[in-house]
Amino acid sequence: MSLEFHDLFSLKAMNTLGFDAVAERFVQIQSPGEVEELHAELKRSGDPLLLIGGGSNLVLAAQIPGIVAQLTIRGCEIETMDQDLVRVTLGGGENWHATVSSLLDQGIYGLENLALIPGNVGAAPVQNIGAYGVEVKDRIEAVEVYDWQEERVYWLDNQACEFGYRDSRFKREGGRYLILRVSFLLSRTPATVTTYAPLNTELSPNEQKDPRAVYRTVCRTRRDKLPDPEQIGNAGSFFKNPVVSQADYERLKAAYPGLVAYPDRAGFKLAAGWLIDHCGWKGRQMGNVGVHDRQALVLVNLGGGDRGQLERLAGAIQADVRETYGVELEPEPKFYP
Repeated sequence: MSLEFHDLFSLKAMNTLGFDAVAERFVQIQSPGEVEELHAELKRSGDPLLLIGGGSNLVLAAQIPGIVAQLTIRGCEIETMDQDLVRVTLGGGENWHATVSSLLDQGIYGLENLALIPGNVGAAPVQNIGAYGVEVKDRIEAVEVYDWQEERVYWLDNQACEFGYRDSRFKREGGRYLILRVSFLLSRTPATVTTYAPLNTELSPNEQKDPRAVYRTVCRTRRDKLPDPEQIGNAGSFFKNPVVSQADYERLKAAYPGLVAYPDRAGFKLAAGWLIDHCGWKGRQMGNVGVHDRQALVLVNLGGGDRGQLERLAGAIQADVRETYGVELEPEPKFYP
């Protein structure tokens, strides 16, 4: 077997929260052929498997049993479909933000609203990442997977991925699929999305039509509000924005006129950060973890934090929001094991 396994391998640098975590066995996957080798080893050993990319949406325990595999498959193929439409196929191990930036430099548009989101390309469809009015499902054509159950590689088109808000088939059927590559349909003609309030208000009418101006504004806004994982451990937005019915929205709006919410197909999407902030959590600390002082939606590791401390903090926030607003907050990151 060509795979190189490492015993008792530290994952501290491989999760953006910076928690001390040790994998019983660790391996990197650099090609589809190595996926098949890994599957053979899993069947032989019976070990559980955790797949990781950039570790940006993950809350780890101190000890990780079995095998942790990091996908590092690279590659970027660009195919011009017609005068405007471009198909871009990316390896799952490519860095997300670096890819967004590189495509923009090449005059390929459509991902600029999703700039500066941490993690790798292979993780983007799992969570159906989204920001500033765009979800990645809006740009994905198909996803190439290795199916652990069927033991084969194949493509799933956009509809088969069953995308939802911060959700997908890959998330709901965790452990079945390994995402190898993702195919996007993008454009050489700018078609910016600036309906989201922070962009609409900060950009001039001419800038709203310029993908590079949108990109710069998104990056500046994210840097102003969200901490850099290299500087302070975090997993990005920790809670999903809850969706409520129109009746519940009207009830809450009457009681809290400053409530921040946006129309959604299922009703109204409430700004979870606003709910948490107005419960007084912004900047608060519990043990070695806390709520970021500029963005209440982000929970941070202040140094020496661990999963238990984070779970207690998240639970206290959820209870407070539930009692105050009658709204349930659901975490975005995956907890493992």
